[in-house]
Amino acid sequence: MFTPIDTIKKILKEDIKKYNHEFSSIMSSDVAIVDKIAKYIVRHKGKGFRPLLVLMSARLSGPTTKATYALASVVEILHTATLVHDDVVDDASVRRGFPSINAMWKNKISVLMGDYLLAKSLIGATESGKLEYMNVLANTSKRLSKGELLQIEKSRRLNITEEEYFKIVSDKTAALISACCELGALSVDASAEKVNAMKQYGENLGIAFQIKDDLLDYEGNQNIVGKPVGADLKEKKITLPLLLSFKNAPDKEKKYILKFLKKGVNNHDIKHILKFCDKYEGITKSLETAQVYADKAKASLEIFPDNEYKEVAEKFVDYVISRKK
Repeated sequence: MFTPIDTIKKILKEDIKKYNHEFSSIMSSDVAIVDKIAKYIVRHKGKGFRPLLVLMSARLSGPTTKATYALASVVEILHTATLVHDDVVDDASVRRGFPSINAMWKNKISVLMGDYLLAKSLIGATESGKLEYMNVLANTSKRLSKGELLQIEKSRRLNITEEEYFKIVSDKTAALISACCELGALSVDASAEKVNAMKQYGENLGIAFQIKDDLLDYEGNQNIVGKPVGADLKEKKITLPLLLSFKNAPDKEKKYILKFLKKGVNNHDIKHILKFCDKYEGITKSLETAQVYADKAKASLEIFPDNEYKEVAEKFVDYVISRKK
């Protein structure tokens, strides 16, 4: 399926080449093991969703600059650092279809490599010479950690509220996506109004993205999504479809589902929980909520003139909430 990501890559072909060169350059090291792991990361990096947002956001306000490529690299390195740490925390052995860093080099080296990448991203921001970039990245790093810690706490106690869910989503996912869009605009000296518009676009896009990601745990196909349906439930993560179902369900049924989660769910339990969410419209209402945030993201683009970049930015929102993986 041809997606807005493919369209962006076509439109930003030359920018992406410059970004890839910058990313490889920043990732290189004179320490043998660091360089070896860095090359492994470069070979197996994902679609580059976040760097694309930096490049696209910059283009909405003007021609890209050297700072644009550097910041696109910085956000990808920061994102990679969080993934390396997440795989250690989750004891994950696979990332993007390949052995994870901790599966290849064990936890101690993985933690240190994650720390190295985090430091590398912040140094990359400071080398730009602008305090604005550093402030955005530092605040984003703080939000990422806060979101992860709150999610761990709530998965242990199974007492998450809808407000806390959105706080986790905002910090864990939307923070970095919002930063990408804000930094892209800042890199081309966009007006304060346009910088704020892109920041809000990214924040709402990020929330819609995560709601859809959570929905895939309920409605996805393992061969497409890359993980079994109910994986989040097995990790005792209560996300929006279940939270919205709880709002409509009698207390007796809600307690019954929580009992399943506390003891640890199996595949039979997951089927029962999926039926529960279908019965009390948790999935349908979650899709409606994702659309609300998608509409907010599109509304943030009204300040920009109509052009191919704005059109792609709008279609990108549609893709995020309609995707199958």
